[in-house]
Amino acid sequence: METLSSKYINVNGSLLDLSVPCVMGILNITPDSFYAGSRMQTETEIAARAQQILDEGAGIIDIGAYSSRPNAENVSPHEEMERLRMGLEILRKTHPGAVVSVDTFRADVARMCVEEYGVAIINDIAAGEMDADMFRTVVELNVPYIMMHMQGTPQNMQQHPHYDNLLKEVFLYFAQKVQQLRDLGMKDIILDPGFGFGKTVEHNYELLAHLEEFRIFELPLLVGVSRKSMIYRLLGNTPQDALNGTTVLDTICLLKGADILRVHDVREAVETVKIVEAMRKNSDKVIE
Repeated sequence: METLSSKYINVNGSLLDLSVPCVMGILNITPDSFYAGSRMQTETEIAARAQQILDEGAGIIDIGAYSSRPNAENVSPHEEMERLRMGLEILRKTHPGAVVSVDTFRADVARMCVEEYGVAIINDIAAGEMDADMFRTVVELNVPYIMMHMQGTPQNMQQHPHYDNLLKEVFLYFAQKVQQLRDLGMKDIILDPGFGFGKTVEHNYELLAHLEEFRIFELPLLVGVSRKSMIYRLLGNTPQDALNGTTVLDTICLLKGADILRVHDVREAVETVKIVEAMRKNSDKVIE
């Protein structure tokens, strides 16, 4: 059973209430993200995208400068930092009150973003596996930490994903990671099952079918299925055509306990949350 405290995270000294699911809008400042419509390069594009994310009702802006799509080219720490400095300068100037998370697996990048720009959340696709200093760093920074399950690295994760027992392995992975973080004194931990990261289409739907079982951790749950291959490969279309499928999956994820939806299309996700919450408010009524 989830505790009341599991529905709040501390962001920059204020409590972010997740009792109603929150939408996280994706701001990619990369030239090669898998969904072309999400790539923002110029100051004007970045400012306009941030404004759109907030206007459409997102509670968090997730900015990333390292494309984690399958087979993506590696980006040096220096290049990642320079891209993020540009993006975060724009956000600080145009939206100083926004809750910003940074999508990075590098401890030095995370430190720079929090200490120099006041970033509120670190979103790590590798759960510390790609930088041994990440756990210690996020504990020192005292910011909420999103850790995702990924088998392999972005460069090789989709070559031959294999599990003897997918659910058992993912749950054990998180149990061990959560314990490591707790032992270090970590307060706010958010779990991301990692749809599409080192998983086949079938693996993704097996995870989806059992998503409610992540409640055993009593931690906020983030899901990111937006326009991913588990949609467009199943339906035989492209990321550009995968908005309808995204909305269907987001709805299922909300019904199974998701607290944060990480999406490209904020307005549609916000509407999905409102519809599901309207249904939930009436779910306890009985026929007399």
